[in-house]
Amino acid sequence: MTLQCHLQTRGCDVVFPRKLCLIAIITFAVSLPNCVHHQNSTHLFVFLQVLPATSLDMDFSVKRLASDAGTFLSRAVQFAEEKLGQAEKTELDVRLDNLLAKADISRRWTDRLIKQTEVVLQPNPGLRMEELLYGMLEREAPRHTSNHEQLGECMIDAGHELGPGSPYGKVLIKCGEMEKQIGGTQRKLIQGVTVGFLTPLRNFVEWDSKTVLKEGRLLENRRLDLDAAKTQLKRARTADAQHSRLNSAPLPGEEYRAQFSYMFSFLHVKWMKMWTTEVAQAEAQLRKTQDDFDRQAEITRLLLEGISSTQANHLSYLKDFVEAQTAYYAQCHQYMVDLKVQLGSVISSDKRPSSCPVTDATLPTLPEPAAHPPHLPPPSSPPSPQTGPSAAS
Repeated sequence: MTLQCHLQTRGCDVVFPRKLCLIAIITFAVSLPNCVHHQNSTHLFVFLQVLPATSLDMDFSVKRLASDAGTFLSRAVQFAEEKLGQAEKTELDVRLDNLLAKADISRRWTDRLIKQTEVVLQPNPGLRMEELLYGMLEREAPRHTSNHEQLGECMIDAGHELGPGSPYGKVLIKCGEMEKQIGGTQRKLIQGVTVGFLTPLRNFVEWDSKTVLKEGRLLENRRLDLDAAKTQLKRARTADAQHSRLNSAPLPGEEYRAQFSYMFSFLHVKWMKMWTTEVAQAEAQLRKTQDDFDRQAEITRLLLEGISSTQANHLSYLKDFVEAQTAYYAQCHQYMVDLKVQLGSVISSDKRPSSCPVTDATLPTLPEPAAHPPHLPPPSSPPSPQTGPSAAS
């Protein structure tokens, strides 16, 4: 019954995708394992004929593949000849060329600004790489404590270990709490800068700049097609002129050299005619490629003019970035001022009392020296040094 139902759909104009057809064939073969080895094997062959012939190669076109290969080959030949100086190159409009240069400069410097801003916000390269990988996977990166928060936790733990009642322990705890507040403010800064500054710049690089690059490459391909068509027309005209000259020229004489030269020229012209198209066909191809090139140049010019106007938006994003930094540093400054006041009050309240001053009443009383005995001669005083001429005499 299953085979008969499949056969009844033979007259319907149903187009099946190639992958669906292969899945159906495999499923049918698995469901009927004995049909290959028995008399019902012809039903499988009939089922393969039931499937439309165009469904198996609907994504594959030999003509289109050959055309694309020929276009790619002609572009490669034209590009190589231009580099070797053997073919002419169509120059772009000066204004369009300047717009392309400005767009490339804007893209490169915007990319560098993004990278350097990320370095400022997150100095750790390992964490930056982790955030990049999670962003590529479209998953939220795990939260990591900042350096200020780690320092604050370390100070708080040290203060509790050393004694929260001691002056040093109190100061450590207060400093640790302030460092943690600075870490939270820094986290808010990173979030604000990411949303208001980095995200618009990334959108510009990933979307606008890539669109311009894509259109620029397409314009370059159109330019190569145009130059290849010009070269093809030039060769066709040259071959046609030589062919006409050979047909109108009289037969050479009986000299062997003249006959050989004529045959060589004839074979050369035949070779050129074989590898070149007709003049009318080459002219039609040239007109078509010229229209495609002009259309693509206009599209690229409009996109580049839109890219040039985005600098005003980037200026507003930069202003938001500066305002976020100003608020961050002002908040951190206020935290430090408050911490300084608190430390001053703690140190003044816990200051040790000064030692008692030394007075005469506290000094020990020494006994007076005894008087000189009268029976002893007084001690002779040392002679004073004499100066002047009397001492010399």
